[in-house]
Amino acid sequence: MKLLNTLLTIFFIALITWSCKDEPKRVVKKAEVAFKKEGELRILRANSDSLLTKLNIEIADSEYETQTGLMYRSSMDANQGMLFVFTDVAMHSFYMKNTEFPLDLIFIKEDLTIGSFQENAQPLNESSLSSKIPVQYVLEVNSGLVAQWGLKIGDRIDYEKL
Repeated sequence: MKLLNTLLTIFFIALITWSCKDEPKRVVKKAEVAFKKEGELRILRANSDSLLTKLNIEIADSEYETQTGLMYRSSMDANQGMLFVFTDVAMHSFYMKNTEFPLDLIFIKEDLTIGSFQENAQPLNESSLSSKIPVQYVLEVNSGLVAQWGLKIGDRIDYEKL
């Protein structure tokens, strides 16, 4: 009887294993996170106040939003960005984990002037990208826009929350 139970157990394990191999693999399609306009942002030249660009922005100001940012998105339009608003002025670091497209990161001081930037942050890269100086805001935009706008340290932003 014990031998029969052992043989039946082996048979059922083999049957389950064999039947699972023949099942088609399921592709899990993740839902695309849609852009939600929460404000408008302008970037202005430091010495002349001339308008460099105007963007529609999402605003990340909660702990969850600042931790997830643009993760799980496949792209962003050229006239869009995400503004991270921190309660503290500090050295802030970002990484590109689960971010599927390259970005330029613009680190903005408490007085809304640009303190530093990181161009062409690569998708899915988990290396730390530091602000290099204490900042309160970070603006993420598509890669290449910092160069296209001719952005310089000292240029400034202003924004309006909708």
